[in-house]
Amino acid sequence: MQIGKASIKFEEPPVIESMASIVGKKEGEGPLGKLFDVVEQDDMFGADTWEQAESALQKQTADLAIEKGDIRKKDIRYLFAGDLLGQLIATSFGTVDLEIPLFGLYGACSTMGEALNLGAMTVAAGYADKIIAMASSHFATAEKQFRFPLAYGNQRPFSATWTVTGCGAVVVSKHKSEGIAAITGITTGRMVDMGSKDSMNMGAAMAPAAFHTIEQNFEDFGVDESYYDKIITGDLGEIGRTILLDFMKNKDHLLEEIHTDCGIEIYDQETQDTHAGGSGCGCSAATLCSYILPKIKDGTWKRVLFVPTGALLSTVSFNEGQPIPGIAHAVMLEHIG
Repeated sequence: MQIGKASIKFEEPPVIESMASIVGKKEGEGPLGKLFDVVEQDDMFGADTWEQAESALQKQTADLAIEKGDIRKKDIRYLFAGDLLGQLIATSFGTVDLEIPLFGLYGACSTMGEALNLGAMTVAAGYADKIIAMASSHFATAEKQFRFPLAYGNQRPFSATWTVTGCGAVVVSKHKSEGIAAITGITTGRMVDMGSKDSMNMGAAMAPAAFHTIEQNFEDFGVDESYYDKIITGDLGEIGRTILLDFMKNKDHLLEEIHTDCGIEIYDQETQDTHAGGSGCGCSAATLCSYILPKIKDGTWKRVLFVPTGALLSTVSFNEGQPIPGIAHAVMLEHIG
């Protein structure tokens, strides 16, 4: 099943059998608004703090994915989940009532890709019949931790992205002939650091990692961009996308016609004033579960390379003047039938 330097090709591909997406009010006003399962008008989600709100968001999304698949909670062996907060408090506090064994993950905004990589390997190897892969983010918790208090009202540069308030969850099961999409392969990314230090331009920090992972996928599987109907990155935004396309063009790969980015799709740049686009763990996770997977299920896209991207900075590393390394994990998703 190992192929190339960093990839796995599944002989019996695991299947995504259920999915759910819940987002906040702003995301519901965007182009994908009608596609989300739930658009919550109260960004507090009935909680007392922003962090508790994100925990509630995770719990609701996991419950909905289980309910939509008509799955018994006790049949889910593991939960692979994460968020952007220190010590993963949105995940650890939010999933305690699920009573499912947890692998808490931190890959910054690439976390949904990491969860799918690890979950698919676990299922394919026979260590679980069913797992949940899930990731969330919340605009207010991310701003509070990484940038400025909301009440400060600071001006955001045009290179900045807007952290998505949202969560996406999928149930991955062992190989079978029906489901939403098959996970036929994965390419696990490595750290890429080109010296970017601007936390308000994370697209520039993550684009090199996306480039490396896509190139590695092409090399390991002996394919090129023509193999896919779509290549969809996580949250590079407009600036990161431009950099990625330039890098790929320098390697004679023309992605303009088949590439899009979750951070670009989730907001309307003309009317929603999000500058470079969307970001956050919930960006790629919610977009996957509302926009990408339905198009694979109905056959609009037969084969998609899903590549969530992450900027691995912390408040400590940023304040110490350290650069921002990036990472990206690729998941090969295919139509069943």
